[in-house]
Amino acid sequence: MDKFRDIFENLLSLKDEYEWLDFKENWFSKDEIGEYISAISNGASLCGKENGYIVWGVNDKTKKVVGTNINFDRDIDSEPYKHYLARNLKPSIAFDVVEFTYDGKRIVMIIVPCAKSVKTKYKGVDYIRIGSSKERIDKYPEYEIKLNNILVIGFPTIVNTPAPDYAQELTFEKLFIYYGAKGISLRKDTFIKSLKLKTKNGQYNIMAYILSDQNSIPIRVSIFNGKDKSSPLFSVKEFGNTCIMYSMDKILEYGDAINIIQADERGRISERIDVPLFDYESFHEAILNAFIHNKWLTLNAPQISVFTDRIEILSHGGLAIDQDEEGFYNGSSIPVNEVLASIFLQLRISERSGRGVPKIVAAYGKDSIKVEKNRITVTIPFKKIGVNAFDIVSNKVSNKVSNKVTNKTENKILELMRDNPNITIQQIMVKTALSEPGVKKNLKRLKEKEIIKRIGSNKTGYWEVIDET
Repeated sequence: MDKFRDIFENLLSLKDEYEWLDFKENWFSKDEIGEYISAISNGASLCGKENGYIVWGVNDKTKKVVGTNINFDRDIDSEPYKHYLARNLKPSIAFDVVEFTYDGKRIVMIIVPCAKSVKTKYKGVDYIRIGSSKERIDKYPEYEIKLNNILVIGFPTIVNTPAPDYAQELTFEKLFIYYGAKGISLRKDTFIKSLKLKTKNGQYNIMAYILSDQNSIPIRVSIFNGKDKSSPLFSVKEFGNTCIMYSMDKILEYGDAINIIQADERGRISERIDVPLFDYESFHEAILNAFIHNKWLTLNAPQISVFTDRIEILSHGGLAIDQDEEGFYNGSSIPVNEVLASIFLQLRISERSGRGVPKIVAAYGKDSIKVEKNRITVTIPFKKIGVNAFDIVSNKVSNKVSNKVTNKTENKILELMRDNPNITIQQIMVKTALSEPGVKKNLKRLKEKEIIKRIGSNKTGYWEVIDET
């Protein structure tokens, strides 16, 4: 029973109920329980889980363990209830009903295998969980399509999911250079296969797209003059639209550049103490984890925000499928993107020791990492000594751009480009109310001042605002 108690504790540690998890107290309904089993089984497949769970004995609002008196050994219409449920589930799934005591309270848990090959039905109807509600899946065609695709080709990953149709002509010169700089040679005739850059159907996949020379995924560092995102946006630096290895290295270099060293003169007797604005090793590990474990499937990159008192690093997608929070904080790392993690390991960018999260926790405490259903946010607080650290950081990013911009129109165009590097001349015309010659005149002036440059062609390229530190 220790195994089931461990599973139960992991489920209790989760902050939400999920498509594959439901808590009950003493609730019983002869057929609705079967419908819930169908919903949890299908929901587990949607989320890439081997099993889903229905747990009795827990308050679903407070997560308080209250115990239960539900009885699955009763008879229903002169038939054992478990047999009744199994008979009405198609295809037959080997669900288990287990009982154990936790803190002196009786717990009952149904372990529900995920749907495989076909959807799990109860009395001929298939169900799904939407939020905390059980619904017929035919009411939500987008979920039904997604589930059917998973049942045919498996849970989507950056390896088995094709890149968008517009991203099927890719080049990888920067990736070759990056490997070469690490002392590793890629063979042009085999690298696509060895790095698993194409799907079984021969299309470039999401992995290929994020490693290619040019993509349309912005990766930005936003600097706010305040403590939240409602504060004035001081600067936005663009590091994306290219191989994510290069983007990541540029962000790490940028972090090193703004990590000012402060002289601590307090209580000085002989030598002064130099104190960095933040722990760079923790920053490094947070950025590394954000890139390796980000849910690139959605084509959304990690977000880095600099406030007056901290840096926040957000990655999309939450924990890996089989990762629990306790293991995550303890450093038992399970990669969200297994093949991408292997590439980082091959390039000696990362290691499999699982030390990253424990390093951050050791420096800033467990509360510095917030794990949510669809995101993980790491907070790196500033240690400020007798100065407004933001003023110094802002001086590092307030560069030649601010001195060379001469009018509101130029500022507006720069703002639009920072927000959308792929913006077109026609879109700028709409946003600024300028004519096409007026937009081109401003673009020419900004280029001559070396404030912006065009990367790639006019048709498929993007704008870069040159505001390097």
